Amino acid sequence: MAGLYLHVPFCQQKCHYCDFFSAPPLGDQLTSWHQLLERNLHLIAQEYRPLLETVFFGGGTPSLLTPSQIATILSSCQKLFPVSSGAEISLEANPGTLTVTNLKGYLSAGINRLSIGVQSFDDETLDLLGRRHNAAEARQIFIQARSLGFTNISLDLIFALPGQSLAALDRELEQLLELSPEHVGIYGLSIEPGTHLAKLINKGQLRETTDEAYAEAYLHLHRRLTAEGYDHYEISNFARPGYRCRHNQGYWQRKPCLAAGAGAHGFNPTGYGQRNAIPNDLLRYQQKLDAGENPAELLEEFDQQLAMVETLYLGLRTSDGVDRTDFAQKFGSFPEVAFPAAFHSLGSKLHLEKNRYFFNPEEWLLYDHLISHFL
Repeated sequence: MAGLYLHVPFCQQKCHYCDFFSAPPLGDQLTSWHQLLERNLHLIAQEYRPLLETVFFGGGTPSLLTPSQIATILSSCQKLFPVSSGAEISLEANPGTLTVTNLKGYLSAGINRLSIGVQSFDDETLDLLGRRHNAAEARQIFIQARSLGFTNISLDLIFALPGQSLAALDRELEQLLELSPEHVGIYGLSIEPGTHLAKLINKGQLRETTDEAYAEAYLHLHRRLTAEGYDHYEISNFARPGYRCRHNQGYWQRKPCLAAGAGAHGFNPTGYGQRNAIPNDLLRYQQKLDAGENPAELLEEFDQQLAMVETLYLGLRTSDGVDRTDFAQKFGSFPEVAFPAAFHSLGSKLHLEKNRYFFNPEEWLLYDHLISHFL
């Protein structure tokens, strides 16, 4: 089984913290984007037609596409690929682009999972982040989506904001919990070079959150959300039982993923795996499709060593961790045998239970440092 990722690289404006590839739609780029994605899918299907277990519209702002465009793309998916009857079909959405009308349309088109980028329930914070909605609009959109029949909704929340106290974070969390989403994504604010927030930091108008405050906020969110029945199943993700994001789990488990749209990344597990990407170039993307050529390029081809490293890197991001027997069946060696120096250095920080290696949330705070022992 495989996933399909469809990238919509358009935003009405750049958020103040964002350094991802996105562009304002010019001319008919947005109105014709679904046609380019369809052509991209036709080219992929000529080479590979796996059973699709998940479809994910990401961005950018995929909710800038109309329900009719989404329906057309999903119809093409059904014609070109076998699609599981219980497929998870997700749409990332900005609250400022959602209305009752298009929510109804997305549901009718086949979207069965919404991932809403609320980011904050505080209007001053939303303004700082450069978001186009306010807290009341975000709450109302969630309530409307629920009343229309969406039974699988994820909300994103940014934490570790400049000057944010635990009390302020708790007020935001209370508002999120009142809505009771099935899934929650938490993202510590990272100040990326070249962003609007980075410029404010450099001018001394904002002060970046300390590592200590970041850790305190992260563990506070972990305690509160798990106490409310959420499973902390990946560094940044929590879910009610049965509502983990299956598409993202496919990434962490190195399952095949098809990719369409400029800026999209895919994975082919043939051999030890190949990772491909479509460059962040809208003009090149159209030119390749006009020429009938697959716009994807080979990004990385894995040998056994690299595949073992990535299996550990991705698996240890999750609460499921890495099954040592599965690892040995794939690679002919148990993890501790393949990486004796790393296991020695990590010591008690890497846990073993029921034949699985895993990190606890306290270790996830040091993830980049700890995982570097395998790199």
